[in-house]
Amino acid sequence: MRRSVAVTPSKSAPRRAGKTARASETRDAILTAAERLFAERGVFAVSNRQVGEAAGQGNNAVVGYHFGTKADLVRAIVHRHNVHIEQLCQRMVAEVEESGQLRDWVACLVRPSIEHLVALGNPTWYARFSAQLSSDPGFRDVVSDESLGSRSVLRVMEGLNASRPELPPRIRIERNAMARLLIVHTCADRERALAEDSAATASWESTAAGLIDAITGLYLAPVTGATA
Repeated sequence: MRRSVAVTPSKSAPRRAGKTARASETRDAILTAAERLFAERGVFAVSNRQVGEAAGQGNNAVVGYHFGTKADLVRAIVHRHNVHIEQLCQRMVAEVEESGQLRDWVACLVRPSIEHLVALGNPTWYARFSAQLSSDPGFRDVVSDESLGSRSVLRVMEGLNASRPELPPRIRIERNAMARLLIVHTCADRERALAEDSAATASWESTAAGLIDAITGLYLAPVTGATA
């Protein structure tokens, strides 16, 4: 008869769990601090040491330890937000999957980011952070790479293209870029106004409606001989 052997829980397991939890808290604090500083000052103007101090960390090397390069830190901030934005986009795409209406696909382009900002509450910094990246060639591709990995965003692009099949490819690419810039900088302006408490008469919903109107008009604009 085999004698049963009692298994004694490892004393190191709780220590490992506690260490993992502390590391996760430190990473979250760094991401939050970096996003705010990058939004307010620009990515290149902020050092890892300043991020660490803002996150309440005394170790000057803590940012590099947890994230590596500044590009890796920026990528981590983008990814943290894009998880929720992607979920919102998937839901909206599912609702208009069979639509051939341009406005429906423009709404899928606009609303996920705005609904995400609404869910974050006030104050937020992500719209201004995104605007800083959009004007920086060194980091602009970080957002593009994240978007290109999103199946729902690619489906939105397909829907937009199918809604205006007569647009030449070059014009379509140009207007896609214009639409992205319009969304990013309009949201950044709205976020900045909220932070300064000077947007009492506006709302994120009116911002979304205005963007959908403007971008729909952008795609419907004629192609003249000069631009063609």
